[in-house]
Amino acid sequence: MSSKTLRTALTLGAILPVTLGLAACGGDDSGSDSGSSTAASGGGGGKKIALLLPESKTARYEAQDRPGFEKAIKALCADCEVIYSNADQDASKQQSQAESAITNGADVLVLDPVDAASAGAMVTRAKQSKIPVISYDRLVADVPVDYYISFNNEKVGQLQGQSLVKALGDPKGKSIVMINGAPTDSNAAMFKKGAHSVLDSSGVKIAKEYDTPDWSPDKAQTQMEQAITAVGKDNIDGVYAANDGTGGGAIAAMKGGGIDPTKVPVTGQDAELAGIQRILLGEQYMTVYKAPKPETEAAAKLAYALATGKGAPAGLINGETDNGAGMVKSVLLDPVAVTKDNIKDTVVADGTYTTAQLCKGKYASACKAVGLSEAR
Repeated sequence: MSSKTLRTALTLGAILPVTLGLAACGGDDSGSDSGSSTAASGGGGGKKIALLLPESKTARYEAQDRPGFEKAIKALCADCEVIYSNADQDASKQQSQAESAITNGADVLVLDPVDAASAGAMVTRAKQSKIPVISYDRLVADVPVDYYISFNNEKVGQLQGQSLVKALGDPKGKSIVMINGAPTDSNAAMFKKGAHSVLDSSGVKIAKEYDTPDWSPDKAQTQMEQAITAVGKDNIDGVYAANDGTGGGAIAAMKGGGIDPTKVPVTGQDAELAGIQRILLGEQYMTVYKAPKPETEAAAKLAYALATGKGAPAGLINGETDNGAGMVKSVLLDPVAVTKDNIKDTVVADGTYTTAQLCKGKYASACKAVGLSEAR
């Protein structure tokens, strides 16, 4: 289900200073951890904050969200504990993980739902135990949640659509394939809506369009293979792929189907390492960078405040989002389109990747061409 109303998104820098000087939280909560739990620091006497992430096929969750959140919590509260779980794209498993976190004494749930439409049961169960819930990155639908933290997701789709139209030159009469995200992900609906708001008025023809279960790169590859068979390899001028994983699957299908991906622009999202490296080689045209540090730090700051009985820190909330059950107070961050021209000024300047990570082996010459040096 898509969110319909996004208001007042401010810039990243204006809303995200994390006050590291907050006193370490106290309390004598006790209880053994579940098998899916890990401590953010050595102490066990502080508040317990549950972080429930949806899957690991998208690289960002284990590589960026989890470590960033745990680091930010530790900075705020040395003896707080993060009860961490990853649902591996299984909504029933996530339900059990949420129940375990509640039983284990979680003071707040930070929930990134596998299935936004069916996640309400977890929120209801938490509310019964008077535990606040932060809907993280993906919006839980049709049930009241306390807060929502994410990026302006319609803008993500708009950036993708605008970039693809630009790459096509004169888009009128050009044919594209659309490979959207998971139908169970509320964000995917917003990405699609934003992309269509640009593409539908651009003059391009959408030859084939798919939703990709589980955001699976393998399924995206199969969908792209089907599109090539149906449309013909010479009749595809561009590919809208909702994230870097689906983009990678589409590119693999193009290579297997005799299409040179450097000649057919492909979009993406999440600024995964593999996606940035494909951009360096010219195999992927762009990605959307959603800086992980501001999102994880904002979530940690809000979760810590709620766990210790405080309201949202002043200046953090900058919008509201309609989740079908009402308007949810929100932290809405601005995404950035990344192409070969601004890799250095975005993901490298922010410290998400070093040039040593990006520029290994076959990527070295491509890095030099955009002003990156492997030695840096």
